[in-house]
Amino acid sequence: MLTILGFSMVICFMYLIMSKRMSALIALIIIPTIFALLGGFFQGLGGMMLEGIKTLAPTGVMLTFSILYFGIMIDAGLFDPLVKFILKLVKGDPLKVLVGTAVLTLLVSLDGDSSTTYMIAVAAFLPLYKKLGLNILMMTCLINLASGIMNLSPWGGPTARAAAALRVDALDIFVPMIPAMLLGCASLVMMAGYFGLKERKRLGVLHFGGHGASQPISSLEGDNGSGKRLKMFWPNLILTTILLVLLVMGLMPVQVLFMLGFAFAVMLNYPALEQQKERIASHAANVLAVTSLIFAAGVFTGILSGTGMVDAMAKSLLSVIPPSFGPYLALFTAAVSLPFTFFMSNDAFYFGILPVIAQTAAGYGISAEEIARASIVGQPFHLISPLVPSLYLLVGLAGVDIGDHQKFSIKWGILASLALLLGGVLFGAFPIYK
Repeated sequence: MLTILGFSMVICFMYLIMSKRMSALIALIIIPTIFALLGGFFQGLGGMMLEGIKTLAPTGVMLTFSILYFGIMIDAGLFDPLVKFILKLVKGDPLKVLVGTAVLTLLVSLDGDSSTTYMIAVAAFLPLYKKLGLNILMMTCLINLASGIMNLSPWGGPTARAAAALRVDALDIFVPMIPAMLLGCASLVMMAGYFGLKERKRLGVLHFGGHGASQPISSLEGDNGSGKRLKMFWPNLILTTILLVLLVMGLMPVQVLFMLGFAFAVMLNYPALEQQKERIASHAANVLAVTSLIFAAGVFTGILSGTGMVDAMAKSLLSVIPPSFGPYLALFTAAVSLPFTFFMSNDAFYFGILPVIAQTAAGYGISAEEIARASIVGQPFHLISPLVPSLYLLVGLAGVDIGDHQKFSIKWGILASLALLLGGVLFGAFPIYK
């Protein structure tokens, strides 16, 4: 019953937000509550919800102040020179913009932190997409999947979890997967090329600053010039660089770093109290939209874990594996990593399910390292899941509906994960049959 409740709950939630019959915020609260009550979990329901909210509270704090920080930097014009440079480079060609989005995000994603990647990539490209009239869902899709592919690095969460769960070296998982990752990167760039050709056909190649241009190149969407602090470019760049270096070094909790960064940024650019209030108020709607989703997601994940639905879902799926699948367990692990990591957290999959699969696979001569490599190919698809907190940051910064983003990105996320799976098989990271 718990298995049926769990899968029904997630499917019902996905259907409602994709069909726009319910907003993500309301669905994250109402749907798990209804299903928990249907399962008879009257006692302790509030505790489950509160536990989930507590778990995601640090993420909510981080997102609040990171959005405020980068909002202040965009207001001050820190990214204007970058946008102008990219505009000159791409010469208004949508194909170059989309491919550039994929390549730049892949490079930025090397730090293995999805939240940082989203903040940098969206801040750099969103004004450009708005100016050219490009489909912002294409941007969020490429940024989302690029982070999923590069998240396979040893310092990224999935590889580290797989290594810890199976007690193997993270480098032994990562190094044989490098060719597969390169194939995944190539598939993302081709995807970006396809998007770019579609947008070029729809919009043509736009020209700025020359004869017949509709707008000067410096006129960015939504910029009325009132909040720009272009003279503060170098202080803002230094502050942002220091913040990103400290984030990568991990000297302080990310939440504290963004709180301090925001405080310095707003005082540096807008010293008058009234100016500070105005700038903060201008971003209040965006902050509220994202953080409210985060805490609502805490209700969802708290009930999913607290009721035992997630454990029941995992055990029931493992129980249906026939013995004849034994020699194919590496390939099977790669295939099921897509739905498993979409419907449950990485922790639940890597620490709850993966050790059971690896123990079974060992009887067929499949090593723990091979199972671990197979288990990480679903990560591009995983990052589209509504259970991933950083997804709410991405859609919040880009100003798109989470249902629209998922509806657009899911098929491309499956394609990117299949590219990793194909690369893993072709280059011998894990076997089809053993």
